[in-house]
Amino acid sequence: MGARFPFSAVVGHDDLRLALLLNAVHPGIGGVLVRGEKGTAKSTVVRALAALLPELDVVPGCRFACDPAVEIECPDGPHNAGVPERRPARLVELPVGATEDRLIGSLDLERALTEGVRAYQPGLLAAAHRGVLYVDEVNLLHDHLVDLLLDAAAMGRAHVEREGVSVSHAASFLLVGTMNPEEGELRPQLLDRFGLTVSVKAARDVATRTEVIRRRLAYEADPAGFAARWAEQDAELAARIVAARDRLPGVVLPDAELRRIAAVCAAFEVDGMRADLVVARTAVAHAAWRGADEVEEADVEAAVRLALPHRKRRDPFDEPGLEEQQLEDAMKQGAEHAAEPEPEPDPDGPDGGGLPEGADDGLPPESPESPERSTAGQGTGSERTHAPAPSFRTRLLQVPGVGEGAPGKRSRARARTGRVVRSSTVDGSGLHLVGTLGAAAPHQSVRGRSGPGLVLRGTDLRLSVREGKESNLVLFVVDASGSMAARQRMSAVSGAVISLLRDAYQRRDKVGVITFRGGSAETALPPTNSVDAAAARLRQLRTGGRTPLADGLLRARKVLQTERVRDPRRRPLLVLLTDGRATATGTGGDPMRDALRAAGLLAADDVAAVVVDCESGHLRLGLAGRVAEALDAVCLRLEELSADQVAGVVRAARAA
Repeated sequence: MGARFPFSAVVGHDDLRLALLLNAVHPGIGGVLVRGEKGTAKSTVVRALAALLPELDVVPGCRFACDPAVEIECPDGPHNAGVPERRPARLVELPVGATEDRLIGSLDLERALTEGVRAYQPGLLAAAHRGVLYVDEVNLLHDHLVDLLLDAAAMGRAHVEREGVSVSHAASFLLVGTMNPEEGELRPQLLDRFGLTVSVKAARDVATRTEVIRRRLAYEADPAGFAARWAEQDAELAARIVAARDRLPGVVLPDAELRRIAAVCAAFEVDGMRADLVVARTAVAHAAWRGADEVEEADVEAAVRLALPHRKRRDPFDEPGLEEQQLEDAMKQGAEHAAEPEPEPDPDGPDGGGLPEGADDGLPPESPESPERSTAGQGTGSERTHAPAPSFRTRLLQVPGVGEGAPGKRSRARARTGRVVRSSTVDGSGLHLVGTLGAAAPHQSVRGRSGPGLVLRGTDLRLSVREGKESNLVLFVVDASGSMAARQRMSAVSGAVISLLRDAYQRRDKVGVITFRGGSAETALPPTNSVDAAAARLRQLRTGGRTPLADGLLRARKVLQTERVRDPRRRPLLVLLTDGRATATGTGGDPMRDALRAAGLLAADDVAAVVVDCESGHLRLGLAGRVAEALDAVCLRLEELSADQVAGVVRAARAA
């Protein structure tokens, strides 16, 4: 393996480098989430950090990298005194496709089946102990895996209870996750579990971009030589990390700064107390990093900039970040509280740093309530602007049958995780232990078994068939014609689509948006994992003109055919929002006949669909119902989308 790109040679990204270094000083901060567009050196910086971490003394032969100087419960213990083994801190990477077994470990099946003993095979959490655990594209990782690694990062230990194995081992590591927001967001409650967050962008300054290119080309031409030229600067940073770690326990966090932290967090209206604790830990680490013995206002401000941007995000479609004016006002408010008279010290309160490494507030991640949001059409001339409409909790729309798509929370699917429904000799995920033992047991006498282990044959092996939930491609086809706007229904439709988008965000779906108005249909947003991008496009929705319903359905069919080639395992769900009127003349001269013919083509493609009838008033023509019948789809009235008004699950198409 060639030399890594030196940490000191990275151009710019000051906030990212500071956040990583502070976590290296104080892992109890809780890790770093790095948000940024592709090609911004996120992975390069993270991998370079591992080389700066101090070497470790570990117990020889211990699979959990235990520190010989610290007594701690270990599955490989008790450890005998001996000469410690010295090695570099590890950088462990968690791939997007990792399973729960790979992350937390599992039963050692080879020893269980051949020796008849229960033995634990450590996972990546154990391998990352006292090092760095790096998760690229963390937003694409299954939510339950993110929960597991964040819990371990917060507690400093991993607990495994599965398959007859009960194990607890140390798992203290610097957690770093990177993500491209264009590929989808993390849920707000998962965002909150990361200690710090940093947004990175490519520099727009020509001189800076030139220097980035120059250094990268020099590194690619001679990695070892380039690393050698920056070795001295990296060594200085490594020594500074060690010095800051030694200084950390003695750093004093004055009560005035505690009040400042509490006041700033209150001003930003963050949920729970985790933000206050993370800001305090980060401020202490920042003071230690700059060589001070006491936290000051500058340390708190630096901590706030890194710890609060993602915690002020109240809704899935809010952009993370801090406005300078808001930060300035919050710091002024904090200064007023910091200037209050000192209270009597609490004898049971924290000392100096007061925030032990790895300590957690013990609170579960909170789910921010989604405030009512709205959308309005914009435009000029014949285009209309509509009053905002509130969003709501939608009922569940599902694709029927059992799929095999990406992990999510919408439709039934065969999955690598989830409940075991049966065993199989053909397909499945992981060993079905009971099924394997049951298949082998009757043959032990014939096979001459004499010891505690089983005598196995290949024909005995059974795989676990699991069923979970998948995410889908939800394609919204929205009627934005004049017939919708004339009756002031577009605001209600927009609110409904935003509500459905929020539901898609929570269920980890891929989404796309097609609108039709005037003389044609438009792909407002090609299928993407960025649900907030879809919300932004809908807020700019223009309305007016005739109703080319057939064109909208044909455009949807073309988009779905393309996506079927790109991502064949992800099943689509088409959601058509219309009043059913078709007024734009098609090729056959009859707009409605053309629309029904287009709907029939989608039905022939076996596309699961739901038609949302947006017609209002006492006199209803029922045209949307005719379209739904041609699509072989369920037809719902707009008000029936609300989960609070209508109970149950909608099967989106004919039963498979």
